[in-house]
Amino acid sequence: MYKILIVDDEQDVVSLLKDYFELNGYETVVAYNGAEAVSKISSKPDLILLDVNMPDMDGTEVCERIREYVSCPILFLTAKIEDSDKIKGFAAGGDDYILKPFSIEELGARVAAHIRREHRNAAVVNARFWGKLVIDYSAKTVTAEGKQIAFAKKEFEIIELLSLHQGQVFDKERIYERLWGYNAEGDSQVIAEHIRRIRAKLKNFGEEYHIETVWGMGYKWVK
Repeated sequence: MYKILIVDDEQDVVSLLKDYFELNGYETVVAYNGAEAVSKISSKPDLILLDVNMPDMDGTEVCERIREYVSCPILFLTAKIEDSDKIKGFAAGGDDYILKPFSIEELGARVAAHIRREHRNAAVVNARFWGKLVIDYSAKTVTAEGKQIAFAKKEFEIIELLSLHQGQVFDKERIYERLWGYNAEGDSQVIAEHIRRIRAKLKNFGEEYHIETVWGMGYKWVK
């Protein structure tokens, strides 16, 4: 049985969602403010429905605080959404936005899709093969022709991020925020230098083509 953490300061909304998801076979845990939500993370939910507009600690702040410790999908609930809000929310680690008022059936379908996707990803084997490369995500190693390639921690994390999202373009800022943290002090230009070093090491085995530059947009992993 999958577990959903429902966080909203409106008791009617919490009651509606709790009743709907329990009727559809989910276990629910509820919280009515940000601090309570943080305290309920120990229940290990499979997905979090998180209201954005809460007093004291809003949904984005809650997401930033817990994201390092939970890998499950986080879906924001909000009555209004601007592009700047989306950017802030995704940078904090959110996975999706649900606009209020919402269709409960559509919300249920979105929740089910996120949970399916999350558990498919969790079931994937921890090693993948790309040309001559073997990337072992558990051991954090990359080998080619039986030889391990020495990558620094951040270099491997960039390879891991790009290769686990094959074909998806990541700009330097997004890579920096994902791997260094949204509030990290530094410059996203460091990503270009890391990419250069990664390619130089891969080139020794003729595998540098896996990281492709999409001009004006960023980088993506290709077969």
